[in-house]
Amino acid sequence: MIKLIVPLFAILFAFPAFAKDPIRTIEGIVTKVSDGDTLQVTDPLGTKVKVRLYGVDAPETQKSNKKTGRISKPGQPYGEEAFQALLGKTFRMNVRLDVMDIDRYKRTVGIVWVNGRNINREMVLEGFAWAYRQYLDRPHASEYLAAEEHARKAKLGLWQQDNPQPPWEFRKSLRKGHHGRETW
Repeated sequence: MIKLIVPLFAILFAFPAFAKDPIRTIEGIVTKVSDGDTLQVTDPLGTKVKVRLYGVDAPETQKSNKKTGRISKPGQPYGEEAFQALLGKTFRMNVRLDVMDIDRYKRTVGIVWVNGRNINREMVLEGFAWAYRQYLDRPHASEYLAAEEHARKAKLGLWQQDNPQPPWEFRKSLRKGHHGRETW
């Protein structure tokens, strides 16, 4: 009997290490898109949830001071295109949000689904975002990395550039004050 139980427990406890299930699911409408990897979902009770797309990192968008119009943060090539793509795919749409985590900024990190389509994966597949390797878990890692490889080979979106700078490197260079532009 014990010989059967031990392998059974090994199987049962091994699988959670391979697949990360959603913490919870939220249904609602996308009421705001901030950039290529951040949006807001409002649930049926009116609760607003700021969402960072799980497993993807889109080029940074330029940020301006609303009062003065001055640029407060530079953007990257294809940042605006990524924003427009996410806006077109999700804004005012009914979505299902699989909550995967809460990040250090207290944002909900999730997979956004519209009519059965994984929007996070689509953003990578169409060249509007990188697979965010640092935060990807199985089985999503292989799926998103394959999507990125497809976009690279097809030279879609940001992959039309010779050597695009990943957003995590761009943000790091901004923190260090080296963003490659004399005017900043």
